[in-house]
Amino acid sequence: MNLSASAAETLRAALGDLLDGLPPKQASQAVDRLIASYRGATPTDAPILRDRADVAAYAAYRMPATFEAVRSALEAFADAAPGWTPDSHVDVGGGTGAATWAVNATWPGARPVTVLDWAEPALALGREVAAAHPALGDVRWQRARINASLTLESADLVTVSYVLNELAAPDRAALVDAAASAARAVVIVEPGTPDGYARVIEARDRLIAAGFRVAAPCPHSAACPIAPGSDWCHFSARVSRSSLHRQVKGGSLPYEDEKFSYVAAARFPVSPAPSRVVRRPQIRKGQVLLDLCETDERLSRTTVTKRHGELYRAARDADWGDAWPPEA
Repeated sequence: MNLSASAAETLRAALGDLLDGLPPKQASQAVDRLIASYRGATPTDAPILRDRADVAAYAAYRMPATFEAVRSALEAFADAAPGWTPDSHVDVGGGTGAATWAVNATWPGARPVTVLDWAEPALALGREVAAAHPALGDVRWQRARINASLTLESADLVTVSYVLNELAAPDRAALVDAAASAARAVVIVEPGTPDGYARVIEARDRLIAAGFRVAAPCPHSAACPIAPGSDWCHFSARVSRSSLHRQVKGGSLPYEDEKFSYVAAARFPVSPAPSRVVRRPQIRKGQVLLDLCETDERLSRTTVTKRHGELYRAARDADWGDAWPPEA
């Protein structure tokens, strides 16, 4: 069993234990309200997660998906920075700590970790869930307003996942600048929507201006080749759904696909992918069509056929978001 799968199973089991006493109907009602809140304008001084029932519903509804999306972004970053391991981590707006779990799944072992969030019930439940993971027992769960006044302690890695969408533009800019000042590496994840992508690009530009190099998903640190308004860059992570998760969210499939946009950048040298698959590969008879973002700042479509031999077999196994070509 790989480490990320083991962490995901441990997380699901811990959530199941904590949510066992919450009636599914109550959880579903809380989820409906949370969805409505997250789709609207949310002032930074009014936490969406008001009490334990809200947080329990949120954890069942969002934590597994957030974990998988952040883990996918971190895995791409780790591929671009082989041999590097963060010695410390600050998770901004971390809520119940999904990104903290994802960091440990990517780079196992105990390290100083601080989770910052304004919702005290989320921090409390995050602490309870983390008790199931031996390496997360000493995480510091700290209440903090996530806005322009936030100051961050120095850390090797700062993660900001599904947070920028809750902030006004000045607070978003200030938060990215604070992360850039505090960290050697910054990973930002947002919903895989046109607006989420726009926020990621805005953050990417600020990180580059602060001296960071883009490690993933882009093969370069130049301007994004996507014409504004014509498309958006996003990826997909497969999320296994527990029976409890299906009760809360509805539906019967054992999985769902979480769409997300992200940028991972560092102050130290990185080795981005030569190109990256930016759409789901199209497998046809005797050929595979790959949509790629290239090192020379352009988008292209490559057709890999049977005559390419091993490369064709690799293309058939390629997934959305993978580096291309695969390492020999």
